[in-house]
Amino acid sequence: MTSTLSAPRITGLQARVVEVIRETSDAHTLILEPGEGFEENFNYKPGQFLTLRIPSDWEGGAARCYSLCSSPQQDEKLKITIKRTRDGYGSNWICDNVQAGHLLEVLKPAGTFVPSSLDSDFLLFAGGSGVTPVMSILKSALIAGSGLVTMIYANRDEQNVIFKDELIALTKEYPGRVNVIHWLESVQGIPDRASLTALASPYLDREAFICGPGPFMDAIEQVLLGAGMPHERIHIERFSSLTTDPFAPIDIEVDENATDNKVVEVQINGETSTVLWPPKNKLLEVLLNAGIDAPFSCREGSCSACTCILVEGEVTLDRNEVLEPEDLEDGYILACQARPVSDKLKITYDE
Repeated sequence: MTSTLSAPRITGLQARVVEVIRETSDAHTLILEPGEGFEENFNYKPGQFLTLRIPSDWEGGAARCYSLCSSPQQDEKLKITIKRTRDGYGSNWICDNVQAGHLLEVLKPAGTFVPSSLDSDFLLFAGGSGVTPVMSILKSALIAGSGLVTMIYANRDEQNVIFKDELIALTKEYPGRVNVIHWLESVQGIPDRASLTALASPYLDREAFICGPGPFMDAIEQVLLGAGMPHERIHIERFSSLTTDPFAPIDIEVDENATDNKVVEVQINGETSTVLWPPKNKLLEVLLNAGIDAPFSCREGSCSACTCILVEGEVTLDRNEVLEPEDLEDGYILACQARPVSDKLKITYDE
């Protein structure tokens, strides 16, 4: 017998807006606290992001991902900074409507743009509003780590420098450990390869984290690789507007008599579960339907929040916008896009 199990719409967490800070003329920071009953669901790592549900009459709904710029190493509330973009539905709605007291519906903090150790020496590149996850890493490394941190921060002009005062305060608080280098297009022009190489060359032995506009990140990556930095020490955060609704219901098609059903063993948060995996469904759908609290955000293969490691077996990915060939060779897969090929599979979220 074949049946389709349709779960209700995914209910996100509630986050209350405590305060709205105007950072620049078009960038607002929302200071958040967990809604009542959701206090234990907002643990996060530096560099991660929140997915917000945006009110909309659009078919398929609307959601946007915004990086956390706060540090989990500090006793402070969560912060996300949204920069208004031309024709940006989510950013304009937030900047025009969200005020203190507003309740937002969000998914758990997610993302893999996270340092493996805060004791490393870091080379951070930020372009415009791409500074948000970089700021979280910067503060966390200074507060809880022991290494040196250099941040190269590019903006159109001084008026568009988000967190300007906070960066000045950090350089005074941690003298000798942090160096912030500003690049202003209004003063120095658009950075070219030679300029970027000169800026990066003294720090090629560090861990590099890059976030900003696509061309900016591509240019930095090529400069670092060309200068000899190993690929595995270059970390890039790429965002794109979601085209589907990650809060939408999940449909699981189950044929109890099917001979092609697969079995997957899942390790997550120190616990192991075994789940039937119908090949018509993706791994994330199967896990969520089984009540397993697997991480996710976009559900469309473009954010890496659902990344896990394939320990045994073979899968295919419907779509992959974020994993590099080296990641795939190391066994990393996207749960939201994975379909089973092998009869028996093992995956882990715990490595």
